[in-house]
Amino acid sequence: MTVILRTVAEVRAWRRALPAGQALGFVPTMGALHAGHISLMELAKGRAAATIASIFVNPLQFGPKEDLAKYPRPIEQDLALLERAGVDALFLPEVSALYPEGASTFVVEEDVSGPMCGAVRPGHFRGVTTVVLKLFNIVQPDLAVFGQKDAQQCAVIERMVRDLALPVEIMRGPIVREPDGLALSSRNIYLSPEDRAAAPLIYESLQAARTAFEGGERQAAMIAAIGRKVMATDARFTLQYWDVRDPMTLEALTTIPAGAGALFAVAAHLGPTRLIDNITV
Repeated sequence: MTVILRTVAEVRAWRRALPAGQALGFVPTMGALHAGHISLMELAKGRAAATIASIFVNPLQFGPKEDLAKYPRPIEQDLALLERAGVDALFLPEVSALYPEGASTFVVEEDVSGPMCGAVRPGHFRGVTTVVLKLFNIVQPDLAVFGQKDAQQCAVIERMVRDLALPVEIMRGPIVREPDGLALSSRNIYLSPEDRAAAPLIYESLQAARTAFEGGERQAAMIAAIGRKVMATDARFTLQYWDVRDPMTLEALTTIPAGAGALFAVAAHLGPTRLIDNITV
């Protein structure tokens, strides 16, 4: 049975009660769970004797015109999924538990958080790093698992953990996709039937770029142009970026070095829904 913990004190008491030396795996989420989240839980369970998830729709990482108020919160469905996945505990805090009145301390990463989503969502990653550090301090996990779909978030958290010498191992879970290639996301429920049918074009653009790379193309501008050309075939998409970057530093690449890899990353609006995806080659 998944134990529901609602306060910082309850989480700390539960953590202290674990057998000494027992590794704890942690999967932070904003809820509206799907098979992608459950795959992260399975990774944590494979590496740790005990597992805990959190569900917290973090207001600090939403911009003033973003979807905080309407973000899906199907808590009963989420609890059933966690039970079936065999997760030991769930931290389900109120906003006041993580942000007491007058809270004025924030965590800012100033390098890998800058481009891509950081450039179009000012303050987003300050919200991510602040809440993740708070959760790490409360849960005290040995390892934490994040999804590769949010590749920049993974890079930002990895940098924070390194820079602040946090005793947490970070694991990345692979992207889980629908049969037509669309990356699973809690926001996919916003898609109209017509937009849902068009959404796999994002993955098609990434695959076209992969084909060019595997054919020998190493110029980042040429690869990105191939991906953007695919995206341009449907005018309903509003492209925010289609980038070729270093997978770890997220520096923009001019040429993909011989023997090295690259991150191909896309963000676009389809109707009112913002979608992101990426592949690593």
